[in-house]
Amino acid sequence: MPIRWYGPADPADPTYRHFDRIVNLTLHAALFAAINSGLWVVQELRSPWAHLSWLTLGWLLALLTHAGVVLALRPGRERDA
Repeated sequence: MPIRWYGPADPADPTYRHFDRIVNLTLHAALFAAINSGLWVVQELRSPWAHLSWLTLGWLLALLTHAGVVLALRPGRERDA
């Protein structure tokens, strides 16, 4: 089932902004999975690439940071000032 937003697209709505962040995180994760798995398959078929593990680890760290930001900015929570 595809992710859909039902209602008017209002960028001032905190729920809509959170939904937008979730969609961006989903795209980020999909690109991470597709590109990294492709690179690892090509590495196994062709020739070793010494820095591929570092690229994967760095990208995974960026993905986890992105997920942390999405969780930290979710609406509806009381924020401590």
